[in-house]
Amino acid sequence: MSEKRDDGGSTDPAPGFDTLAVRSGVERTHYLEHSDPIFLTSSFVFDNAAQAAARFAGDEPGFVYSRAGNPTVTAFQNRLAMLEGAEACVATASGMSAIMATVMSLTASGSRVVAARELFGATLQMFKILERFGVSVDYVKVTEPQQWRAALRPETRLFYLESPSNPLTEIADLGAISGIARAAGLPLVVDNCLCSPALQRPLALGADIVVHSATKYLDGQGRVLGGAVLGSRAFIEETLVPFVRTTGPTLSAFNAWVLLKGMETLGLRMERQCANALELARWLEAHPAVERVLYPGLTSHPQHRLAMSQQSAGGAVIAFEVRGADDETRRRRAWQVIDNCRLLSITANLGDVKTTITHPASTTHSRAGSEARLAAGIGEGLLRIAVGVENVTDLSADLARGLAAG
Repeated sequence: MSEKRDDGGSTDPAPGFDTLAVRSGVERTHYLEHSDPIFLTSSFVFDNAAQAAARFAGDEPGFVYSRAGNPTVTAFQNRLAMLEGAEACVATASGMSAIMATVMSLTASGSRVVAARELFGATLQMFKILERFGVSVDYVKVTEPQQWRAALRPETRLFYLESPSNPLTEIADLGAISGIARAAGLPLVVDNCLCSPALQRPLALGADIVVHSATKYLDGQGRVLGGAVLGSRAFIEETLVPFVRTTGPTLSAFNAWVLLKGMETLGLRMERQCANALELARWLEAHPAVERVLYPGLTSHPQHRLAMSQQSAGGAVIAFEVRGADDETRRRRAWQVIDNCRLLSITANLGDVKTTITHPASTTHSRAGSEARLAAGIGEGLLRIAVGVENVTDLSADLARGLAAG
C-alpha cells in the first residue's frame, strides 16, 4: 500500500500504521480470499523448459524454490518493510540467523566490527564464534558515541547495537552514532526487537540496517520462530539475498503466515503492554525491596529524554535489581521472587501477551561469561520482566509475594 493519485490529480493520504499492519503486503490470489493465503510448498512448476531456465537465471520474475522465495514469506517481508519504512526486507528462520546473515554478508576474515557491550547473550556468543573465522569485535558502551568514533579502524566494516538493549534497556543515540558511521562510510545495524516498528523506526533515525527477532513482538503470542533484516534495496538484493539464498537460514511459509497474523494486532498489543509496563515500573520503583528500576518510560531512567525522542513509548521490558549485601544474597532473593510467581511465566522469551520473568545472569547471559556480564552491568540481583496484557494489579500482586519474602 502506498500513496495513490487518481486521474483528477488528488492525492490519497498514506495509510496509518494499524491499517498497514492489517492490510499491507499481501496480494490476493484468483480465489479472492479474505484471509492471507499460505503456500506450503517446497518448489514451483514452470510452463516449459525455457521459463525454468529464465527464472533460474533471474531473467524472469517468479518463484523457483522456497529456500529462495515463497509467496507467504514475501507477504511477510513486504508488510514488515512497510511498517519499518524500509525499501526491502529478507526474512530468516530466527532473530539470530538474521543477525548472523547480516554480519557475515558484510565481513570477511580480517574484518572488524564495532559492537555495543550491552547485547543479548546469544549475540555475544555469536560474535565469539565469528572470531574463530577471523572477524574481530571491538566492544564499546552503547550510550557513549565518542567510544564508537575512537574504536574505528581501517578494517572496521559495520557498527552493531541494540536500542533499547536487552536486558538493561540502555538507549543509544541513534542520530549521533549513525553520523559517526556515515562519516566513516560504514553501515549502522540496529536490533529493533524490544521496540518493534510500533514504537521506533531506526531507519528514520539514521540507521542503515534493521534486524528483528520476529519471534518476539511481531508474533506476540510465543508461537513460532522468525527473523528479518531490512534496509536499502541495493543492500538487500545485492549483498544479503545471495548469502541467505545460498546458506539457507530460510523462514518457513507456515511461520511467515503466523507472523503475518501476529502483526495485525501489533499496534494494539504494544499500546496495552507499554501502559502496563509503565504502571508496573512505577510500582516496583516504590517497593522497599527493590534497589533500582530500569525502564525508559520512567523519568529516573538515565536516558529517559533520549528514549522519548526516539520512541513513542517506553516499551514493555523492565529490568530491576533486588537489594542484597552481596552477590550470593542478591541471587537468592532474585530467585525467590521468581519462584514465588504463580501468574508470571518463568521463561526467557519476551514479546508475548503473557508476562514473563527471568534472571538474565543465569539464563540469557549465562554463557557470555562473568567478565562480559560485568562489563554489561548484568548482576546477580537483576531480573527482567517482559510485560504482557494482563491486568496490571494481578502482576504486581504476583511479584509482591516474592519481594516480601526476602
